[in-house]
Amino acid sequence: MAEAHQAVGFLPSLTSDRAEVEFSAPVLQEIYLSGLRSWKRHLARFWNDFLTGMFPANPLSWLFLFSAIQLAWFLQLDPSLGLMEKIKELLPDWGGQHHRLRGVLAAALFASCLWGALIFTLHVALRLLLSYHGWLLEPHGAMSSLTKTWLALVRIFSGRHPMLFSYQRSLPRQPVPSVQDTVRKYLESVRPVLSDEDFENTTILAQEFLRLQASLLQWYLRLKSWWASNYVSDWWEEFVYLRSRNSLMVNSNYYMMDFLYVTPTPVQAARAGNAVHALLLYRLRLNRQEILPTLLMGMRPLCSAQYEKIFNTTRIPGVPKDHIRHLRDSRHVAVFHRGRFFRVGTHSQSGLLSPRALEQQFQRILDDPSPACPHEEHLAALTAAPRDMWAQVRRSLKTQAEEALEAVEGAAFFVSLDSEPKGLTREDPAASLDDYAHALLAGRGHDRWFDKSFTLIVFSNGKLGLSVEHSWADCPISGHMWEFTLATECFQLGYSADGHCKGHPDPSLPQPQRLHWDLPDKDRGQFCLTYESTMTRLFLEGRTETVRSCTREACNFVRAMDDKEKTDPQCLTLFRLAVDKHQALLKAAMSGQGVDRHLFALYIMSQFLHLQSPFLDQVHSEQWQLATSQIPVQQVHLFDVHNYPDYVSSGGGFGPVNDHGYGVSYIFMGNDTITFHISNKKSSTKTDSHRLGQHIEAALLDVASLFQEGQHLKRGCRELGEDSGHRVNSLPCHTRGSRTSTTPTNF
Repeated sequence: MAEAHQAVGFLPSLTSDRAEVEFSAPVLQEIYLSGLRSWKRHLARFWNDFLTGMFPANPLSWLFLFSAIQLAWFLQLDPSLGLMEKIKELLPDWGGQHHRLRGVLAAALFASCLWGALIFTLHVALRLLLSYHGWLLEPHGAMSSLTKTWLALVRIFSGRHPMLFSYQRSLPRQPVPSVQDTVRKYLESVRPVLSDEDFENTTILAQEFLRLQASLLQWYLRLKSWWASNYVSDWWEEFVYLRSRNSLMVNSNYYMMDFLYVTPTPVQAARAGNAVHALLLYRLRLNRQEILPTLLMGMRPLCSAQYEKIFNTTRIPGVPKDHIRHLRDSRHVAVFHRGRFFRVGTHSQSGLLSPRALEQQFQRILDDPSPACPHEEHLAALTAAPRDMWAQVRRSLKTQAEEALEAVEGAAFFVSLDSEPKGLTREDPAASLDDYAHALLAGRGHDRWFDKSFTLIVFSNGKLGLSVEHSWADCPISGHMWEFTLATECFQLGYSADGHCKGHPDPSLPQPQRLHWDLPDKDRGQFCLTYESTMTRLFLEGRTETVRSCTREACNFVRAMDDKEKTDPQCLTLFRLAVDKHQALLKAAMSGQGVDRHLFALYIMSQFLHLQSPFLDQVHSEQWQLATSQIPVQQVHLFDVHNYPDYVSSGGGFGPVNDHGYGVSYIFMGNDTITFHISNKKSSTKTDSHRLGQHIEAALLDVASLFQEGQHLKRGCRELGEDSGHRVNSLPCHTRGSRTSTTPTNF
């Protein structure tokens, strides 16, 4: 998604003047620091490790083991084979009357050591089991005997009631692929878009890289993979996101939409009250680890590390890089309305405020007639400025308005109460969706605090949306939260007949606190490389990998669809070949055998070692003119698509990766609808998201015509979704009688 823009801008983002980066730390020191950061994160999770580190056992199992040892000792049996007597000898002698106490302490110490050893053995066994990926490569609907045995063992060693972070200590580390395989896959991916001469030159560069630099860089990457939790994720976060000096707006944020066809209530304050309450319920479940870990195919856990920073998180601008600030708790939200900032408490002495009480607080803000102070209205535009500029201004702002700045940056999240209605309209669906998406992604440029982990946007007609900053986590994490929020605020909390939140107001609540800023004046028709993101959360602290979906097989299929001499069966055969190729690339990327993150890490390592590689320079200068991403529906049980087909999420979108490119996001809404979000820059004369949307819709109908009543394609899409778990291929899918919604956005 938005990461594609940051990845493309990676090279120029290392320094502001495009000069060659000079890394001050030697490579071994940087590897050491990477490992140190990993261990610090582990220590920061100490409490979670305490709660879940004994997984798949629990504290009661220790008590049971201790009781069994005591019972055996009472029956004059020694299950320790003399070890407890040795432990008693090492304990201080407190006199004869304390002899029994020494025995109890010896039994407790022996039980603890035995219990820890058993848990460690279970962790190692589960980690070894989770390192098996053969199931991912098997055809849909077929399961080998080996995979069946593996599945049974995973269920045995996984325990019965895992919590959100229970599997973290058992997840395998992401492997470093073979550099020869990575280069081979890279050459295969660029072959469809290069001329014979250019491809030959690229092959020569690749062979030279393999001969001169690859082995040394690969050795250091393997060293890092043994020492740090993940050989690429920390560098990906730092160099692609935090060191980027570009504006966060459009470049590093994405949006999530409300229900497309329904609005549960037109009352703005009521919708805000229910949505904020639902989000805080999600945070409560997150803190208690009551959110179930995501299991691929119901059996293979994904890494849950990214959930830790959903709430109470802000990206702080700095030079030469930003840093992510995360608080353990926050009991207020920051609210923006008509150029004014407010602090709204979310808790009372009795706990979380009710939706009706929150509605009351938001209505007080909406009814407040006071004007914005000078410069306050456009203050948030600084968070959309280049990062160096914002870092400099923020230092001054922190001195002059520290309390107000802390109220915003220390909030659980940011809420924007917009003064205009948005959403799909029957009169002009294309223009209204364009306007809706633009408002979510960019707003007016000064009504979103882009540094916050996410901004909840509530429009005057009750429509909702999210604007999400990308550095702290990837889309499936915020998507999981958003699914819960929409389902909870609509189906569980609900609204009264007059559109207000259920319950009663609380007149004893204090007024929302207006924030005051002491502000000084300040100055006001071809194939292309295609970026499709997939997750690597099968591995500890894994984030994403790129699926290079513009394959020769896909190109052959597209050409055949434009060739009038090709028959439908021929096109169908080519389509299936393209799907099979895409599935293979997708599964390879998910299992840690992708191309781009490995090449990215090799490039970073070459810079630390001051090794020049024309091949790696060429790889990281590539332009992604098309970036695609699917937003997965992860909690299907929350929605009843059969009885309430309009109550499904319409997904979200992101900005274009290239100045003359497109950003295309899509989501499968139930079984008969696909929604596309298409963006391009207004400054480009080569792109038009509305026309591309029309072409996509026409292409879907053409592809559907290849299948009898569309059922084969529908089944194929379903199989792809089940096989990949989170990412379905970007080839168009459609069934006859279904509807396709396109949301084009221009910037």
